[in-house]
Amino acid sequence: MHEPATLPHHAIVTAPGASPSCCMLVLHGIFGSGGNFRTFARALASACPSYAFVLVDLRAHGLSTSLPPPHTLGAAADDLVRLSGALPLPVRGVMGHSFGGKVALAYADRRRGELDQLWVLDSTPSARPFGMENVGAAKVLAMLESFPAELPSRERFLELVTSHGVSRAEADWLAMNVRREGDAFRFRLDLAAIRALLMDYFAEDLWHVVEQPDGRRRTGFVIGGRSDTVSPDDRARLLALAARDPSLAVHILPNAAHWVHVDDPEGLLRILSAALGG
Repeated sequence: MHEPATLPHHAIVTAPGASPSCCMLVLHGIFGSGGNFRTFARALASACPSYAFVLVDLRAHGLSTSLPPPHTLGAAADDLVRLSGALPLPVRGVMGHSFGGKVALAYADRRRGELDQLWVLDSTPSARPFGMENVGAAKVLAMLESFPAELPSRERFLELVTSHGVSRAEADWLAMNVRREGDAFRFRLDLAAIRALLMDYFAEDLWHVVEQPDGRRRTGFVIGGRSDTVSPDDRARLLALAARDPSLAVHILPNAAHWVHVDDPEGLLRILSAALGG
């Protein structure tokens, strides 16, 4: 089925033989794609067969590279509003990791009173005015911008990335975006669009989404115990809110770093399946 150009690319994951009644959008981080969550979504669908899980390629990522500017957090959330109206089941939840976590917050803000579940995975509602200077994703972006537009091989791309101190696992993940074009290889994502998205991501403050519950939605934050994405001050602020708001839950996965769904998939599955009625 061909999707209208105004919709982000997506894939739907359900449990074998299940007849889900609603769906949850699943949003990846910067440089990623919906496929990053395929393995975890299959496990979650098996545990929670009443949900279908929609793995979205956010704008300027994966197969959603033709969506027009402006490339902002708000535009990414608006993409999801349009997608929700085109899906065969009602969207009752959204879950996002890192950059996708903040997109999830912006989307939930647009759908007040309509969602049952909002899950933010190792992401913070805070603005981070110095994020383009000191956050890892921005440093990776600057590294990629320094590379030649064309490279002789995927192996050369991996050599360049690892020479900047990036782990081989992260280099392999970034190399998923390298494509052959004729006799050369190119990084397929529009780095100018990625830069615009990251700049807006760091500029936006979305605490009001967390601090002003809508009476229906349950909100959960899952934080990697070994991650520094959510600062100690932001963790304390979330925990203080959760202590007086039963619709907000904060979970720490002590052995996980930033990639909570990779570092501790069993722990994350336990948290989400309990919340979704699995």
